[in-house]
Amino acid sequence: MEEQFFRYEEMADEQVVELSAEGDKAATEYILDKYKNLVRARAKMYYLAGADKEDLIQEGMIGLFKAIRDFDAAYQASFRGFAEMCVKRQMITAVKTAARLKHGPLNTYISLNKPLYEDETERTLVDMLAERDAIDPEEMFLQREKAEALEAEIAEKLSSLEQSVLSLYLGGMNYQEIAVELGRSPKSIDNALQRIKRKLTCEE
Repeated sequence: MEEQFFRYEEMADEQVVELSAEGDKAATEYILDKYKNLVRARAKMYYLAGADKEDLIQEGMIGLFKAIRDFDAAYQASFRGFAEMCVKRQMITAVKTAARLKHGPLNTYISLNKPLYEDETERTLVDMLAERDAIDPEEMFLQREKAEALEAEIAEKLSSLEQSVLSLYLGGMNYQEIAVELGRSPKSIDNALQRIKRKLTCEE
């Protein structure tokens, strides 16, 4: 690997990124490693509510990976300038999202580690829908895309009532509390959760 990195050092970044686009994983790792200090420097300029600096650095690394993936020499003069823009954009988006969630209603918070049903102590929503343990920026990016696709799928499959029930239940409310909150009977809430389970596990 060190010999490969030495070879990349003699090349322009744009050439290394081109190799990455052709499937050269070592080239991708080289660029990620080379620009990680740039990401760390950018992270010092922002504050991510409810998270530590490493979370913001992870967001920046996702932005860097996007830059590697999307760079086109025909449109961007240099990779460095494009990378700085992508890293900055990713961090700003993360900061804005965190600020919006911070000021949002507490009952919209969803814990992906809460079992979907009270009688299921092991099977959680995160187990049901996706693995969320990201190891590197590329894996984090791919998992982020899966999460966004998942959110779209949930919005498409569930009615507005079912979405509200799911959000409140995963936010920590029990059947009775949800019933009071939504002005429904506990039985209708139980029925809604059963429909949600069927829809999300493709049993319908």
